[in-house]
Amino acid sequence: MREICRNLFRYSGLALALSSVSGCSSWVLFDTKGSVGLQERDLIILCIGLMLFVVVPAILLTFAFAWRYRASNTSARYTPEWAHSTKIEVVVWGVPLLIIIALAVIVWTSTHKLDPYRPLDVPGEPINVDVIATDWKWIFVYPDLGIATVNQLTFPAHRQLALRITSNSTMGTFFIPQLGGQVYAMAGMRTQLHLMANEEGKYRGMSGNFNGPGFSDMKFVANATSEEDFKRWVTQVKTSPLTLDFNTFLKIAKPSQGNGVVQFSQVQPGLFKMVIDQFVDSGTVTAAAHATADVGSSSEKKE
Repeated sequence: MREICRNLFRYSGLALALSSVSGCSSWVLFDTKGSVGLQERDLIILCIGLMLFVVVPAILLTFAFAWRYRASNTSARYTPEWAHSTKIEVVVWGVPLLIIIALAVIVWTSTHKLDPYRPLDVPGEPINVDVIATDWKWIFVYPDLGIATVNQLTFPAHRQLALRITSNSTMGTFFIPQLGGQVYAMAGMRTQLHLMANEEGKYRGMSGNFNGPGFSDMKFVANATSEEDFKRWVTQVKTSPLTLDFNTFLKIAKPSQGNGVVQFSQVQPGLFKMVIDQFVDSGTVTAAAHATADVGSSSEKKE
């Protein structure tokens, strides 16, 4: 028993040390700064608390039984013919069943309430941003403002951020841990995410899905500012001499690592749809080619 406790403390200390030096600490999920993140944090805590109703008693009873029925305890009751107890069966099966039902209800309701496609119930017009994942950088297009950036997402705090997300290459995930939500970015497809920062600050954004050798550098800064600072930032971006059209996008989208922030004062209208359509068109052409080949093969067989 003493050796078991010693190993338990040793490995617990090791796990704590590893979590403290990790560059991607899960503790950041509990330091949320957004309304969505707060709801997700509370959901995590609630689910953990419910599951501890089973885990904690099981751990305590393990030690209690080991101590109670140790070899040196001659006063422990010996019942070799014992085989069944209705009370124990009710507790062992009933309590977990009730917890599973409670978790099912919570997950069902929270899944619909925290649907990333569902706009947040907050006043004011949202900031619309088109997000394009490439190898290995993030491109943010502000269609209503006609500007774009690379690896820099700036928006006003206390205002809804409406994101449309796609990928120009491999599949990844768009993730700002402190604001909540993690949504896949997939080539030829569009996903959505709605977030809001409850306070101003700079938050780390990342790709939460391994997608190649530049994965570890695929990061960006999510900067939640005041309305006045956001307007000044937009004015500053519009002074950039760079323009982002589809040909320029294809050059930027080529694989590269450790990319810095780049700003574009003008964006070709419909760029986000063009990025998606390039895969839709290629799929249509490929399907048509396969259909033609199948027809040709059938004709040759008939001849």
